Amino acid sequence: MTVGPPASEADPGPTIETVGWVGSAQDGFVRLIDQTLLPGTFVRIDCRDVEQVWEAIKMLRVRGAPAIGIAAAFGALLGARARGTESVDSVRAALLEASARLRTSRPTAVNLFWALDRMDRAVEAEAPRASDPHALLDRLLAEARAIQDEDRAMCRSIGRFGADLLGPGQGVLTHCNAGGLATADYGTALAVIFSAAEQGKSVHVFADETRPLLQGARLTAWELQRRGIPVTLICDNMAAQVMKEGRVQAVVVGADRIAANGDTANKIGTYSVALAARAHDIPFYVAAPSSTFDLSLTDGSAIPIEQRDPREITHGFGLATAPEGIQVYNPAFDVTPASLITALITERGVIRPVGREAIREAIGP
Repeated sequence: MTVGPPASEADPGPTIETVGWVGSAQDGFVRLIDQTLLPGTFVRIDCRDVEQVWEAIKMLRVRGAPAIGIAAAFGALLGARARGTESVDSVRAALLEASARLRTSRPTAVNLFWALDRMDRAVEAEAPRASDPHALLDRLLAEARAIQDEDRAMCRSIGRFGADLLGPGQGVLTHCNAGGLATADYGTALAVIFSAAEQGKSVHVFADETRPLLQGARLTAWELQRRGIPVTLICDNMAAQVMKEGRVQAVVVGADRIAANGDTANKIGTYSVALAARAHDIPFYVAAPSSTFDLSLTDGSAIPIEQRDPREITHGFGLATAPEGIQVYNPAFDVTPASLITALITERGVIRPVGREAIREAIGP
């Protein structure tokens, strides 16, 4: 893994590409922003094999459900070259092997599996009629790029639909990071805010810091500040208080997996925010593309919840903040019941009320 130039040389401004492909299908590589170093240092890293992409996903160098899916698709392409390009069969076998490895990186974000399923289907469909392994690699790169381009378009559409739900001058609370850093370039939850700002609605964002890894403080606040959108950072345990004070009129969050009935997995702490919003009669919106829905799951009880390293809690950013040997419970996500969600904002429109029938009609069988 190689490190690119520092922020002073590489920072592109408010619009950023979180993850992308550099070069041709035959000799290219994955380039992504190392989000573990933000906001202090802006660095891009180059991943040239499957294990480097796996590590980047596992260690949250790239994170956010759509961005994970894009990185995995490009990572599968890297793997397709791992056995050489002497034959179509070697490319096919190597891609399927790489896909299987990447599936073990993180369990909750369904976009990871959705994107890898697309890469698997592409190689299975193309390989039987392909005679040139290099042409097969080109086809796989086209599929990975299509996943990225489609996500970019979906995020813009989510923003347009969601902005209609916000009024001028409203306070909007968000949890974790669902902006450009979590997607192809525009975000899901933050796309709603970006679009509202572009419409001149002058919204003010309250960003939960999002413990234990502070994605709200490190990433969301950074993104909003760069775009010139007013943002106030708060501790997670302040959310109910700012609602009580009348500072917040809407909550917008992202999602990592949405079950068939609308139960939604998102960063740990989201469920608490939804409960506080219901107590204060504040609408709670979830913004996510259709690729985040997992209609194979009846409800949220079947969503796998990732358990993370205890040291994320006991040694935040390297500093011991708890007694040595203390027992730790560190789920990365929680599930918000559909009954607490006012509406789901997708690229296909707003789903309201949130329930099985409305989701099936909007997303598919």
